[in-house]
Amino acid sequence: MTKILIVDDAEFLRVRISKMLTGDGFEVIEAENGARAVQLYQTHKPDMVLMDITMPEMDGLTALKHIRAFDPQAKVVMLTALGQESVVLEAIKTGARDFVVKPFERERVLNAINKILG
Repeated sequence: MTKILIVDDAEFLRVRISKMLTGDGFEVIEAENGARAVQLYQTHKPDMVLMDITMPEMDGLTALKHIRAFDPQAKVVMLTALGQESVVLEAIKTGARDFVVKPFERERVLNAINKILG
């Protein structure tokens, strides 16, 4: 079963994505910030990460750098609010495979997952 780590400080968003993905047969792990995401990534080695950029304790960009240092092949998709284009560009340069703009449609998230996981 494909394992996906969802990282967002907004619990309602994690729950929404989690329900969507488990309904499609994915195994889901959740983290509320980047620091926790790095820990869970190292412990569970998910197939993919969906990660918010703006979070307390450790932002998504910093967490992306830590995850990519641990696993250069990590498949990370950034979740971003409108107006964060410069941060998204930095995330792509750092190794993010794609980004999804919030609020997002279910199909956009699934397309990003399927494109990356093949």
